[in-house]
Amino acid sequence: MLSYTEENYLKALLRLTLENDQKTEVGTNEMAVQLGVKPATVNDMLKKLNDKKLVAYKRYGKSSLTAEGKKKAIDIVRKHRLWETFLFEKLEFSWDEVHEVAEQLEHIKSAKLVDKLDKFLNYPGFDPHGDVIPNAKGEMKLYLKKSLREEETGHTCTMLGVKDNSAAFLQYVDKVGLAINQPIKIIAKQPYDDLLEIEVNGKRSSVSPRFAENIVIICNECNPAGKRTKKS
Repeated sequence: MLSYTEENYLKALLRLTLENDQKTEVGTNEMAVQLGVKPATVNDMLKKLNDKKLVAYKRYGKSSLTAEGKKKAIDIVRKHRLWETFLFEKLEFSWDEVHEVAEQLEHIKSAKLVDKLDKFLNYPGFDPHGDVIPNAKGEMKLYLKKSLREEETGHTCTMLGVKDNSAAFLQYVDKVGLAINQPIKIIAKQPYDDLLEIEVNGKRSSVSPRFAENIVIICNECNPAGKRTKKS
């Protein structure tokens, strides 16, 4: 049984290896910055995880996750992102509130509960911040994300999240009718001021370049994704 702290170290190491240019090894100082602790503290914990065969570690050198360590780290990330999605979609937590609560819920051990949560949410592909949710097999496909402003005219994309969490911006998002996993069609771009005309649920709206820059999407034509299925 892993402690909360040990799980947090595995998750941090995964974040730095899997999501940061696909690096396989991470230095002690990088881990210390990521976790907000001293390098000596990181070394002590990595040694414990090395003894449990979850991390390949050399003192004051670079570390990497073992196959078993990566499996456990992905499971923690899956729980975290599913709980964020549940809090946002079902309990109406705001986008900037879900992370802290999910940090507590991610340590629940029941695999049955997590699988039922996944099913209850209809196997979401992304959490409220636009991050990919690993499936039950631990598969974690990475997609090319970009801003709505970068999307091409005529394409349909899916909203993953936002860069701006201010109340004013989120209210604007709601007014336009956008939501997580919401399909958006790019109707036109005005060459003079880059104003975007978009279609959401059959309703057309014009949005500014600044607004579009703060909407995170994936292009459906480039990354066929959407909802995961039970077998995915």
